[in-house]
Amino acid sequence: MSQHSEPEGPPPARPRQASDVHVVTASDLSTDAPQTTGLQRFEALSARRLGTRDLWMGLSVLPPGSRTGVHHHGESETGLYVLSGVGRWWVGDELGEAREAHPGDFVFIAPHVVHWEENASDTEPVRMVVARTTQDAIVINLPDHPAAPDTDGERYDHD
Repeated sequence: MSQHSEPEGPPPARPRQASDVHVVTASDLSTDAPQTTGLQRFEALSARRLGTRDLWMGLSVLPPGSRTGVHHHGESETGLYVLSGVGRWWVGDELGEAREAHPGDFVFIAPHVVHWEENASDTEPVRMVVARTTQDAIVINLPDHPAAPDTDGERYDHD
């Protein structure tokens, strides 16, 4: 090893700043996030709220028996972790293919994938942690999509 080589091991620690660690409590979640019929989105970590650079995180709640409108998340990759309940994501050319996730499951939604969501239970909400690769919670609602479910009526029964 020459005299001028870099030392092995982790880089030296930089002084910590008060802004390095933030806790956003459940009561501090913001409803100032784009919404879709049938789903409640809550913003926790974002550039707007905390000055994050590359991360958006929040919580989504799909009430018992509910269905969302058809939407996609633009250029954003979306990762979900199901905390409780059973959720279904309807995808495909005619939104007729279901993907189901249970507590402890992770869900990945690629950019621009058109979908809608359904709570599989009439009694328990689906609660999900959401992470996105964009600074905004991009939500592009498609209310006139030909395969849109009835968000006010009986449970969806796809042919």
